[in-house]
Amino acid sequence: QVQLVESGGGAVEPGGSLRLSCAASGRFFGIYTMGWYRQAPGKQRELVATITSGDVTNYADSVKGRFTISRDNAKNTVYLQMNSLKPEDTAVYYCNAEVLTTWSRRGAYWGQGTQVTVSS
Repeated sequence: QVQLVESGGGAVEPGGSLRLSCAASGRFFGIYTMGWYRQAPGKQRELVATITSGDVTNYADSVKGRFTISRDNAKNTVYLQMNSLKPEDTAVYYCNAEVLTTWSRRGAYWGQGTQVTVSS
């Protein structure tokens, strides 16, 4: 099995910063793409940022210039540095990873989510 565990969420004032981390553990041979998604109450889950194994990144327009996604392959960990946070960023943030569980089989896995709240 594969498990993803997020950390780093919390409450912050507008304009503040947070760094989210997500570590993958279990039995697998590699990870293709890792990313962050978020979901606010009453809204659908939306993509925030993704990063491939070749370090190609993709960001939602709403966070570009403020958020930075990165990964540490030695630690099987993806990070999301969030700066200049706005109240609109308030949501549960979920980690996602496309994982090679064998050399010929892959699957998508999700973390349990971590709450980010931006308010005065």
